Amino acid sequence: MMSTSWRDKQHPDLVNFIAAFLATNLYRLNFLSFSPDFLFNNGGLSVAFIFETDWLPEREAAVFSRVSTMKKQFKYLYVVVVVRSAEQNESFNQSYFKYGMELGCPTFVPVCDPEMGFEKIVRIAHARGVCRQKNIVTAMRIEREQAVQCMDAFLRVLTSIPGIDTHDANALAQAIGSIEAIAKASKEFILENTDLSTEKAERIVRFFRDPQYFLSPKLN
Repeated sequence: MMSTSWRDKQHPDLVNFIAAFLATNLYRLNFLSFSPDFLFNNGGLSVAFIFETDWLPEREAAVFSRVSTMKKQFKYLYVVVVVRSAEQNESFNQSYFKYGMELGCPTFVPVCDPEMGFEKIVRIAHARGVCRQKNIVTAMRIEREQAVQCMDAFLRVLTSIPGIDTHDANALAQAIGSIEAIAKASKEFILENTDLSTEKAERIVRFFRDPQYFLSPKLN
């Protein structure tokens, strides 16, 4: 998304370049009235950009005031600044430290021309989206591994009860749920909701509620 106020200040050739570049990279361009100059949403992650297409020393106070405000609004904010000459680069560096910017908060990206600047914007937004998707995949894999580990522990507990096999344990898991719920279930409830025999239901109830039964040696 591109800010309408930012668009109206730019040369039409730059706006046309941006539209064509986005279309080539399979992005849809929308124009909205909002605080950042650009806002990308990749993989459910919003990345905001301030895009200064020509560094002007007389605008330094306005630029850094805007940065200070927007970094409180957006977790992922980048500032792309076009510095075309050594003099502009030196002026920008002095202003950066003059206004007490913290390195990486937000990240500033100096570039030589607006076209390069926008290419950087798209690459940063894409990289952030890829990282977000990898994080989601990693989290899902960890959750699956944890679920498998929990199920293994669940089966080990229940199959330690004399006469209870893996089929019985799975039936209890599907019908009743957690170890805690099974421990609280009555014989009648177990019989009504599973295909376990009366003898097995009694063993389960005794296992969780009779300390002597629980502590005594078991022979399968």
